[in-house]
Amino acid sequence: MAKPADVSTKKLISLAPNNWARWVTQIPDVVAEEIVTGEFQWISRETDVLIRVNSSQYGEFLLLNELQLRYKPQMPRRIRAYAALAEEKYHLPIYPVLINILKTGNNEIPTSFISNFAGLRAIQDYRVINLWEVDVNIAFQQPLPSLLPFVPILKGGENESTIREALQILRADEQLNQLETVLAFFATFVLESGLVQEIMRWDMTMLRESPWYQEILREGEARGEARGEARGEARGELQGILSAIEINLELKFGDNGLQLMPQINQINDLERLKAILRNVVTTNTIEELQQVL
Repeated sequence: MAKPADVSTKKLISLAPNNWARWVTQIPDVVAEEIVTGEFQWISRETDVLIRVNSSQYGEFLLLNELQLRYKPQMPRRIRAYAALAEEKYHLPIYPVLINILKTGNNEIPTSFISNFAGLRAIQDYRVINLWEVDVNIAFQQPLPSLLPFVPILKGGENESTIREALQILRADEQLNQLETVLAFFATFVLESGLVQEIMRWDMTMLRESPWYQEILREGEARGEARGEARGEARGELQGILSAIEINLELKFGDNGLQLMPQINQINDLERLKAILRNVVTTNTIEELQQVL
């Protein structure tokens, strides 16, 4: 049975910090000296990790890692703020990197924050890494164990044999086997749930313990409730869940997913709607959802 997963960004990066730092910066001789606690409680979350690194070419600097399940429009401003606070606190240059896990559309993701107020400019550049554009072979060849849980959503990693290979590596290492639940979660985006259960050999209820699973549910519900309030609906939580289902259907299945909404909108049972929302996250095909409905 899979162990509870410690999948904080700090945990993932600490598996091979030197290889991680060299990959995200593309500086071949960079060495990770320590993972720093930022202590910027008013903006910092578990997705933020600062690493003190050193390079013969650039000397000592801080590598700012921001790992996001999905890109959000507020990220450029957030990275600008965090980079400035870190530079002020530690008096070192900052190399910010934004890593996006799931694709949310075809819009180009900006690589800088730029503002101009009354002729005064503020500019913060940062590197963007979109995991769906990263070749899956990098996770195995460099090696980069931090990327193994994300194999299903890496470029070329959506096939069963590659996912099984990643799972075998995770299970063979005591330090890595806690990440099995994360691999299972992302596998449900590219394989049918039944096949994921067969590969993992444990009940899919384990998947619901994954922090990534909980985050995607919270995000959908929060955005759905906000949309419901903006529409002035009186049904409150019910409308919030309906909107959350709509958002996640669109994100995962596009227009084909939205075609299920007329049927779902006829449901007034809150618990059933919550179950449907969970199934939207865990199923891979519209046919599976139709069976649930």
